[in-house]
Amino acid sequence: MAPPPRARSLLPKDKFSPYFTPLKSQPYHDPGSGSRGGGSHHSLRSIAWNPLGSLVATGAADKTIRVWNPEKPNVRFSTELKGHSAPIEKIAFNPVKDAELCSLSNDGTVKIWDVRTKACVNEIRGLGDANALAWAPDGSSLLVGNRNGQLFETSPAQSAIVSTHKQPVETTQMAFCWSGKKIFLPTREGRIRILSYPDFEPVLRLPYAVPPGESSEFTLKAHTSACLVAELSPTGKYLATGGSDSIIALFDTKDWICQRTVTRMVGPIRSISFTFDGSYVVGGCEEGSGLEVTHTETGEHIHTFKTAGPCEAVAWAPTRYCLAYSDLGILRIVGVDGDRK
Repeated sequence: MAPPPRARSLLPKDKFSPYFTPLKSQPYHDPGSGSRGGGSHHSLRSIAWNPLGSLVATGAADKTIRVWNPEKPNVRFSTELKGHSAPIEKIAFNPVKDAELCSLSNDGTVKIWDVRTKACVNEIRGLGDANALAWAPDGSSLLVGNRNGQLFETSPAQSAIVSTHKQPVETTQMAFCWSGKKIFLPTREGRIRILSYPDFEPVLRLPYAVPPGESSEFTLKAHTSACLVAELSPTGKYLATGGSDSIIALFDTKDWICQRTVTRMVGPIRSISFTFDGSYVVGGCEEGSGLEVTHTETGEHIHTFKTAGPCEAVAWAPTRYCLAYSDLGILRIVGVDGDRK
């Protein structure tokens, strides 16, 4: 396993573009997978860094997972994990275990991997057409959602589902608050539900009486169409949501007011990622080209990373200014050069 990279000093917004402009992205080719790199931007669906930022994993439509050492782009230094019978939807490392990786597939299963031994150490079945996955911050449980509106509470150490919760509307890619006591659930109605965990009860209520038969639950009105993804900033100050309306909305987590929106992207927003300091945010889209970086405090457009095609999956490293993204089915990382400050 690679040694953990050192954390970087903070990068002011006026220095961001001058820092990244001369840097070239590093491709990570997987010659054993013919479907990747062949021009289909849908082949690489999910990217995840481990907690130390020493490993980066990808999940693909060809049912495989690959774990890379970002400092060594040759495929012989990577690890391939196989076992799913359908495309991979989501992957995520345990927030407190550097070598424990979770994968979620269309085959309705979650697999827990030890990336050091390549072993699948646990499998949870019966999750239906699953498409959403989030670790609790303490790594003790996993929340899985499917397209039928079911939420499953699961444990990385148990093969049985802990509990099942049916939602009134279909939910998409959710996020935990950093205390692990709340979850943010995007819905196809363009709203965000805020529920307690593990009770799954609304945290906030409307401050006025509602007509009989109507819900008093307070939800965030985030998008004019489906809300597809939610991501909490590392500082906990902002909740970012991405929708099929091509917009990222930034809500402050104190008053739950939308402070600003990011509107430079084209196509539905499939992923959102903050830098480790929470200063910058980027979204991954189904359409267009280029990755647009926004300063979270001001909403200013800071930089555009040029790409060959749409980039659905994006992930900033957890310890440094290093961006991993999918481009025409290939993993690319910019900022991986450890010698630059």
